[in-house]
Amino acid sequence: MKDNQKNTKEGMNRRQFLNYSALGLAGLTILPSWTMDGVRIAPSDRVVLGFVGLGRQALSDFRGFAGCPGVQVAACCDVDSMKLTRFQRRVNEWQKSKGMNERCDRYEFYEDLLARKDIDAVCVVSPDHWHALMTIDACNAGKDVFCQKPLAYTITEGLEMVKAVRNNKRVLQVGSQQRSSGEFQKAIELVQTGAVGHIEKIYARVGAPPTPFNLPEEKIPANLNWNLWMGPLNDPEIHYHPDLCPPISLEPEENEKLWGAWRWYRETGNGYTADWGAHMFDIAQAAIAMDGSGPIEYIPQGYDGTQYATMKYANGVVMTEQPYLDDNESAQGIRFIGTDGWIEVARGYLACSDPSKVPADLAGNRPLTQAQREERRGQTAAQQAQQAERRRTGNALAFEISSPHMQNFIDCVRSRKNPVAPVEVGCSTNILCCLMNIATELGRPVKWNPATLSFDDDGEAASHRLYYYQYRHPYSLH
Repeated sequence: MKDNQKNTKEGMNRRQFLNYSALGLAGLTILPSWTMDGVRIAPSDRVVLGFVGLGRQALSDFRGFAGCPGVQVAACCDVDSMKLTRFQRRVNEWQKSKGMNERCDRYEFYEDLLARKDIDAVCVVSPDHWHALMTIDACNAGKDVFCQKPLAYTITEGLEMVKAVRNNKRVLQVGSQQRSSGEFQKAIELVQTGAVGHIEKIYARVGAPPTPFNLPEEKIPANLNWNLWMGPLNDPEIHYHPDLCPPISLEPEENEKLWGAWRWYRETGNGYTADWGAHMFDIAQAAIAMDGSGPIEYIPQGYDGTQYATMKYANGVVMTEQPYLDDNESAQGIRFIGTDGWIEVARGYLACSDPSKVPADLAGNRPLTQAQREERRGQTAAQQAQQAERRRTGNALAFEISSPHMQNFIDCVRSRKNPVAPVEVGCSTNILCCLMNIATELGRPVKWNPATLSFDDDGEAASHRLYYYQYRHPYSLH
């Protein structure tokens, strides 16, 4: 950290901020009643959102929320001034198209956004290492939260987030959009109603664990507050590289060329284990009624001849991180193996050993094999573009821009009921992902007690950074 040595907001620390927000700050803008598509929306019916973290995932989430009636986006926050401008433009274009006032205020410090009394809920779309502080502070400031998956970077952070949500009586929806998708909901139903008998094994393909950070250091761009991006991370070996916070341009507009690579490195993320595990392991847990609980033993790949990373539940179910399709090793999805058959599910695909149990409108298409992908390369450019567009609308719009999942959150903000992916669900799935990575890094099995949320007598695992790490000054989790 050689540049941008800017710390927390000058003149106000977190404790002071929380005290002020609890009392309510005078003189803040309160949005009046407004219209959408020519229809007047009363203040009591609207839900006003603020977005924190404005990368490519935030753009997708915004598009999902833009389809929810009665939603307004009033503020946005990011450490990159260019991404602030891009997001403002997108929101203003949407507001104009709906006949709303064109206004979306921008902030560099999320505490300023949280201090606004007119913000009902906050969308936390930052890198994982910021999820806990932003969510806890939002709950303490009286905001509901839509937090992207995985819930947190460490186990302890997730547990503290649960406390903040429940102590403040807030609504939190985890951005695990598959929970709101028809094929996954049907798969869960089939498993729980015994359609293939008693489940004995689960194959869940998510991908590789994170690797050690090895990107070369590069000069920090002037539009990025890198010190603020780092936030609580305390590892001095972490330095700026554009892959961590992918750059964009505005004139002409050019978006990120890759997903933020912070997720692929141990020091800043949890790899595919959490990135896709927060989807596929999450659905597996739901199907076998393990929401809020989890496996009791984690065995890493390669240990004593173990072919695939393995998780064992107290009820005898064994889940392995391995291909769920015999001819397609890289496809991410799940196979439930029961005493009377099997169920396979992935995005846009649902199959069963008894085809009569799968509704035609949910069957979808089996993921392409490598041979099929190679064959497709022989198509004309027009044919490839046509199929790519169908995949984009069928997959991206269904999941990354998942209005049903966002609508469920908005409905629960109004009703004060639990959403389809509440904080406890996100926490238990996050614990599973962290524990699998802990076992992988330690190179040996790790045992966990889901009832006591502890390792019992495994001090080495309990001292691992993915259980808890000391935040960089002046940040504090408690």
